[in-house]
Amino acid sequence: MTTPANPGESQRREIVGDAGFEFGSAMTKLQRRVYQGLWWPFVALAKAYFRFEVHGHENLPQSGAVILSPVHRSYLDTPVLTLIDRRILRFMGKESLWTNKFGAWFLSMMGGFPVQRGTADRSAIAAAEAVLARGEPLVMFPEGTRRDGPVVEAENMNDGPSFVSGRTQVPIVPIGIGGSEQIMPRGQNMVWPRKLVFVIGPPIAPPEQVKGRVPRKAVRRHSEDLRERIQELYDEAQRLAGY
Repeated sequence: MTTPANPGESQRREIVGDAGFEFGSAMTKLQRRVYQGLWWPFVALAKAYFRFEVHGHENLPQSGAVILSPVHRSYLDTPVLTLIDRRILRFMGKESLWTNKFGAWFLSMMGGFPVQRGTADRSAIAAAEAVLARGEPLVMFPEGTRRDGPVVEAENMNDGPSFVSGRTQVPIVPIGIGGSEQIMPRGQNMVWPRKLVFVIGPPIAPPEQVKGRVPRKAVRRHSEDLRERIQELYDEAQRLAGY
């Protein structure tokens, strides 16, 4: 974890402030109604268009805080992940998605908040901890950004999810998403009507704290374990999707 870039943090505070939301704040009644109001028609559309399936739903806690860590192969991964459960999911997303004022407003309305990649973004970490402290599910992509190909590479793994898991002592649920890369390939804006499969793995216990802190080596080991689990689930999801 490196030192945060303070100018970036102040800029993001301004963006989110303009959108009328604070990092990690509790969702208002209006936000919840908008999220839930859009969820049902989105499920119906996705069921018809993607014939999506969810495997291992029993591994997803129905109450309490949890970090969801999916593989990331398409821009579509963020919206379609909401299909896996009726619980409102909070998302940590790359800050570039918040550069457009309408985009910043909509993403924040839906419960998301930005993170500056490649840094120890203290504002984003504090927001993540606030979300988890309220017992909400939080989505953190461990690869950091969208990647290509069948392999979850070790060098592409971000320690953020394991770090936050250790600080909050909240488990991580790994998720494989099969078919999203074929539905919306890199460089294309077309969303193809192809099969989409989610495979949810059993929760991974957080790394143990030592005197109130999580050793860096423990975070790295945990992150590698998470990578291996995500790879297995991604392979299975791709197989079930027919790829």
